[in-house]
Amino acid sequence: MQFQKNGQRHIWLLAGTGEGPTIASLLIEQGWKVSVSVVSIQASWPYSEMSLTSLCIGPLQGVEGIKGFLDEALNEHQGFDWVIDATHPFAVEISSNLEKACREFGQNLLRYERPLEAPSRTFLIKDLSGLSNCSLQGKNILMALGARHLHEAVHAARQCGARVFARVLPTPESLKQSLNCLLPEDDLAVFRPLQGNQIGDLERALCRRWSISDVICRQSGGATQELWQDICHQEGINLWLISRPKLVSKVEVFHTFNAVMGRISISK
Repeated sequence: MQFQKNGQRHIWLLAGTGEGPTIASLLIEQGWKVSVSVVSIQASWPYSEMSLTSLCIGPLQGVEGIKGFLDEALNEHQGFDWVIDATHPFAVEISSNLEKACREFGQNLLRYERPLEAPSRTFLIKDLSGLSNCSLQGKNILMALGARHLHEAVHAARQCGARVFARVLPTPESLKQSLNCLLPEDDLAVFRPLQGNQIGDLERALCRRWSISDVICRQSGGATQELWQDICHQEGINLWLISRPKLVSKVEVFHTFNAVMGRISISK
């Protein structure tokens, strides 16, 4: 189903990366009404001072939940001109659900993705199980993956004879999952990335304190991956990246803000 908006210029932005607030600000500057969805209270903080039409917090309930949200918007304010998927590159389930729901609803959808990078001194592995084939005997490994995948990562690295350290977020769920991995407290650092007087000082200090030889993180792009790339290059540390999953999708994908703005301006 397609419908006319009678001049309505309204976008639903689903944001799961640091680029979300920038996209929202650009849209507002260009005169769009913007509704934003994020998954947590913490993720909503950067939007608190923006003149959004609405800010939704919490997970969406699958394809039917997304279609219900679109239908509610259609009834309340003639719906959205565009839905922009700016969720995390590893959040493949929500991206897949969005594509299916928008296709069935007849809703315009595009995706913003950070560009892929392949820096030097970097090793790509398909998933965490790939660590079992790596030569990590006697290495000191720093996991910068997030607590949800930490248990699998710790097990795989220990199977290879590595000593494992981890940096996790200061949330109750992250702490609970981290402690379940049976990591000694002295081998666990709890803080948010990109903090400190100088960005990267905390991460660099951890690497030196623990004599880290290898860092493992996800190929998600953005500031965090760039930070680890810089630190590993400067400190002579190997960087292992879990390859970004490939979406089987027919959705238009754009890798720059200008490309996104150019595409939606066509519909004005």
